[in-house]
Amino acid sequence: MEKTRKIQEKEKKKICFFTGTRADYGLLRPLITTAKEKENFIVQIVASGMHLSPEFGMTYKEIEKDGFLIDEKIEILLSSDTYSGMAKSIGLGIISYTDAIQRLKPDIVVILGDRFEALAFAITAYTLRIPIAHLYGGETTEGSLDDGYRRAISQLSDIDFTSTEKYREVLIKHGKLPERVFNVGALGIDNIKTMKLLSKKKLENILGIKFFEKNLLITFHPETKNPERNQFFFSEVLKALSKLKNTLLIFTKSNADAEGRLINKMIDEFVSKNKSNAVAFANLGQLIYLSTMKHVDGVIGNSSSGIIEAPSLKVPTINIGDRQRGRVRAESVIDCKPDYHEIKMALNLIYRKDFRNRLKTIKNPYGDGDAALKIIGILRNWSFKHVN
Repeated sequence: MEKTRKIQEKEKKKICFFTGTRADYGLLRPLITTAKEKENFIVQIVASGMHLSPEFGMTYKEIEKDGFLIDEKIEILLSSDTYSGMAKSIGLGIISYTDAIQRLKPDIVVILGDRFEALAFAITAYTLRIPIAHLYGGETTEGSLDDGYRRAISQLSDIDFTSTEKYREVLIKHGKLPERVFNVGALGIDNIKTMKLLSKKKLENILGIKFFEKNLLITFHPETKNPERNQFFFSEVLKALSKLKNTLLIFTKSNADAEGRLINKMIDEFVSKNKSNAVAFANLGQLIYLSTMKHVDGVIGNSSSGIIEAPSLKVPTINIGDRQRGRVRAESVIDCKPDYHEIKMALNLIYRKDFRNRLKTIKNPYGDGDAALKIIGILRNWSFKHVN
């Protein structure tokens, strides 16, 4: 019996998920769950980057709270809020990830997205000749360095899963073999489909807030290609928000990009001056974040969640600036410059009756919420050979 069990274990493929932020884990969660449910895989998890930073909420605890074992916790973030700090973190990541991958000996690694931590992990796996499955290449975010990181990871990957057919076509145009690129939709929609989102009353108890007549969810990340302008850009956002009446402003803080700490300091200062109608959280977790999104009147800022998830909840998005410029978007997304007057006009628009009526028929171009099943179905029949 023991010999049979060992043979069966040997036949299973070790699939290693890399996560460096609260955001990519939230998206990977349904995929990790689905992989664990299938007998074909042994699941491994490497947590790094923002997950291990007290400043960003020690979000590795969310992974463990969900019942997952983290095989490797790897600290790479430096305290500096600079581009040199990001570059040094990439170098530190490659050194540390090398040891981790050699210990784990995965058959394939799964990397989602476009951040510098993910690029470091991809470089490591590629050099060690471990096959790479990449989610979501082919996308464009013109206002962020992430655009270049994403393209680089796509070039290193062996198999690609895109969130729309347009992005699949982009990867093929850039030289990827069509038989190794699959349009599966966005995992964020899986979460909306499978999670039982919380009621307003439950959220109020958990967050210690009271919803107002009007409510907005705000997330603003630095435009890493316009570093000298971020303070001005976000000050225009805050100026427009400060003029609103009877509106609760719920901020989620920025990530670990260069100048992310600057944005977070501005949020803290704003909330301190507007305690009666503004709150801020370093991290909400996927369930609370999506539940909050469901109950607000709009999503404000430049987070990809406003582009990808919000349309499925029939919630409008005011997408500010260039960070997400180039992404496919639903008609519920209003693009505007980081300018007080444009933001003010967009805020007025999302409360117009005709606009809110149109939200009911919005079609989300990022799929119907079955991405995880599609991905695992494809990987079950994959050869797991490094072909790059």
